[in-house]
Amino acid sequence: MSRVCELTGKKAMVGNNVSHAMNKTKRKFNANLVKKRFYIPEEDKWVTLKVAASTLKTINKIGISAALKQARANGYIK
Repeated sequence: MSRVCELTGKKAMVGNNVSHAMNKTKRKFNANLVKKRFYIPEEDKWVTLKVAASTLKTINKIGISAALKQARANGYIK
């Protein structure tokens, strides 16, 4: 599996390491991903998702059902 959030589509960004002498070399800023199990009461089942830490905060705020509905609307889940 690639390092992409399954609900929001967040993935690695590309940037530069900048030394004191202003030399620039390419680097990656990876998404802060966590593998987490969620219980969906509507479907009465557990689902394991790889989500970003910021997405986890959103799920805690709006709920897993609303987050899944939003992800389907944005095209991240079929």
